[in-house]
Amino acid sequence: MTRREIAGRYQGSALGFAWSFLNPLLMLVVYTFVFSVVFKARWDVSAAEESRIDFALTLFAGMIVFNLFAEIVNRAPGLILSNVNYVKKVIFPLEILPVVSTGSTLFHALMSLLVLFAAQMLLKGAIAWTILYLPLVLLPLLLAGLGMSWCLSALTVYLRDLAHITSVAVTILMFVSAVFFPISALPEQYQVYLRLNPVAVIVSESRNVIIFGIQPDWSLLGLTLLMGLVVAVLGYVWFQKARKGFADVL
Repeated sequence: MTRREIAGRYQGSALGFAWSFLNPLLMLVVYTFVFSVVFKARWDVSAAEESRIDFALTLFAGMIVFNLFAEIVNRAPGLILSNVNYVKKVIFPLEILPVVSTGSTLFHALMSLLVLFAAQMLLKGAIAWTILYLPLVLLPLLLAGLGMSWCLSALTVYLRDLAHITSVAVTILMFVSAVFFPISALPEQYQVYLRLNPVAVIVSESRNVIIFGIQPDWSLLGLTLLMGLVVAVLGYVWFQKARKGFADVL
């Protein structure tokens, strides 16, 4: 089902699967122009040698990680509503629908990462060896996203307005997740509050291992992994309890 969903996203388009590479490539160009040319933004204001390319790659790395979580959550409210036949007519393990959606989203995030790695090799001449830690860094985010997907997909069956609330909440989350700025850019008294946001922590740690060649903060990563596991378990439990009423409501 994941493979079918990936293939179906660009079915009928002239370029087909090539859009998986072109979309992130075009976004990288747009980010570079808007933030480093129009806004003249810099990631580290103390680094005089920082180039536009450095800023674009740093920003793009954070956007890939955040968009992975954002797409999983944004797609969640429609998973059951768009597969009513599975609920009414077929004996089907509905709990795998969020897993399929997460797998498809992860695949496209990996395509974006390949574009980023290619850009690093072409423009910087090397890739940090610490990218080997990236799967471990992303694991808590995937678990939390899957748990949120189970929860939201079930809850939206009973509360249809949740789809609109979710899209607004994700947009707000983007601006408080250190996507456009480093956590260190905030005054020290506010940094602690941003570190309470697990998504901000994962975005920051992912950027460290992809761009800056810094090993993850293992204690912080362990805490976010525990939180991700809790969210995943609670989301699954809620889904199994709520699914009993799906057929009646739909």
